Amino acid sequence: MKITVKKLPKSEVEIEGELEADKFESYFAQALKKVGENLELDGFRKGKIPESVLLSKVPEISILEEMAQLALGEHYPKILEDEKIDAISRPEISITKLARKNPLGFKIKTATLPAIKLPDYKKIAKNIISKITDAEKNVTVTEEDLENMIIDIRKSRAPKVHMAEGADPVHKEGETHPEPELPEFNDEFVKALGPFKDVADFKEKLKINLKLEKENTQKEKTRLKIIDEIIEGSTLDLPEILVEIELDKILYRMESDIAQMGLQFDDYLKHLNKTKDDLRKDFRKDAEKKAKLALVLNEISKVEKIVADSEQVAKEVAAILEQYKEADPERARMHAEQVLTNEKIFQFLETQQ
Repeated sequence: MKITVKKLPKSEVEIEGELEADKFESYFAQALKKVGENLELDGFRKGKIPESVLLSKVPEISILEEMAQLALGEHYPKILEDEKIDAISRPEISITKLARKNPLGFKIKTATLPAIKLPDYKKIAKNIISKITDAEKNVTVTEEDLENMIIDIRKSRAPKVHMAEGADPVHKEGETHPEPELPEFNDEFVKALGPFKDVADFKEKLKINLKLEKENTQKEKTRLKIIDEIIEGSTLDLPEILVEIELDKILYRMESDIAQMGLQFDDYLKHLNKTKDDLRKDFRKDAEKKAKLALVLNEISKVEKIVADSEQVAKEVAAILEQYKEADPERARMHAEQVLTNEKIFQFLETQQ
C-alpha cells in the first residue's frame, strides 16, 4: 500500500494512499454477500438470494462502496500503527478512486494527540506552595462561622411564609415582609437532622465538617493556581475536536440541570435570548481550558509514570455502577481511572517543597 502523511494545522493529519487492485478486489465476494443480507426480493428469502441474481439487481457502485468500507475498516488501524499516528477522533474519509480491478484511492483526515512542551511544572508547584501563608495552612473555624452555619440550617428548616392572595411579591421601598420564624435550636432539632446526641455533639461534628470544607477550598485554590500556571507555560497545538467535545459536555450538563428544575431548555434559551450556537461561543474559552487541562495532566502522568491504583479503580467503578445501574462499565472504568490518576498527579505536585 502506498501511503503519504501530511501534517495539517490544529494537530490534524491527512493520510493519502492507494490499496493495490488485487487486494481491493479480494473484498468483492464479502461485500456482495453483505449487500445481499439486507436486500429483499420477491421469491427469495432475505439473505438467501443467489449471487447471480444479486449481480443483476444490485448497482455495482453499491458493491464498490461496501468493498471500500470493508477494506478501510481493516487497513486503517494498521496504517495508524505503521505510521505511529495517535488518532483521537473519528476519521473523515473521502474516496478518490473507486472502480473494479483498480487500486482503491482514498484520503483520510483525523485529529491526533498533539506534541506538548511542558514548562518546569515542579518548579511552578514549589513556588506557589512556598507562598502559602501560615494562616492558609492552619485553617480554623470561628464561633461566628459556626453560628452563621447554624442560622442557615435553621432557615432551611423554617416553615414557608405564604403571602396573602393578590399581594404584590415585589418589595417596595420602605416596605417590610414577615421573616419566617426560625425553629428553636435544641436537642430535639439536631436529632431530627441526623445521628446527633445533642446540641454539643452537633456543634462538634459541624465544626469538623466546616474545617474540612475550608481545607478543601484552600486546597482547590492552590491546585487551580498551579495548573493555571502550568497550562499558561505549556506549548501545544490544541485539536479542535477536543474543544468541541468539551463544549458538548458543558451544554449537556446545562441541559440536564435545566431539566431537573422542571424547565424546557428551549424556553430557557428564549429567556436568555440566545441560541445553542451562542452558548457554544460563550463557553468556548472554558472548553479550551478544560481540553488543555486534560492534555497537560495526561502528559505529566506519562512523564512521571503516574497511574491510578487498580484496586482503587475497581472500588470506584463498583460504586459508580451501584449508583448508576444503566452506566456502561467500560466508560465507568475510564472515568474512574482518569479521576484517580489526576488526583495522584495533584498530590505529586503538592509534594514539591
